[in-house]
Amino acid sequence: MASRRILVDADACPVKDEIYKVAWRLEVPVTIVSNSPIRIPAHPLIDRVVVSDGFDAADDWIAERAAPGAVVVTADILLADRCLKAGAAVLAPTGKPFTTSSIGAAIATRAIMADLRAGGDQLGGPAAFSKTDRSRFLQALDTMLVKLA
Repeated sequence: MASRRILVDADACPVKDEIYKVAWRLEVPVTIVSNSPIRIPAHPLIDRVVVSDGFDAADDWIAERAAPGAVVVTADILLADRCLKAGAAVLAPTGKPFTTSSIGAAIATRAIMADLRAGGDQLGGPAAFSKTDRSRFLQALDTMLVKLA
């Protein structure tokens, strides 16, 4: 069985502290992937990878390493799709899991929203990140990792 690990699309990830807490408790290694250096705790389970600032460099690095046993944390729908196809579990920072049955609708919605924005429609961005999102994320990450154990 593939060993459990967490891969984090970290540049705009609002739940890094929550990831560290769950990882330490369950003793799961974490790799923080970003385009620029991000401070991480000095801990043997936490690793940092800084990729080039090339387009999708962090996504490519994560997707190449996504596999069964990995939990990928990302809000990027296209990266989520790539990781699901590689057999990884994928979780949004809001605690919503991406699944093979939900990813198609998410990609379609993303395309519709991009078309509306391109047409000049004024659309609000995503809802503000809330305490409820943080709490849901903690529970979902814990559940995903325990399932993989």
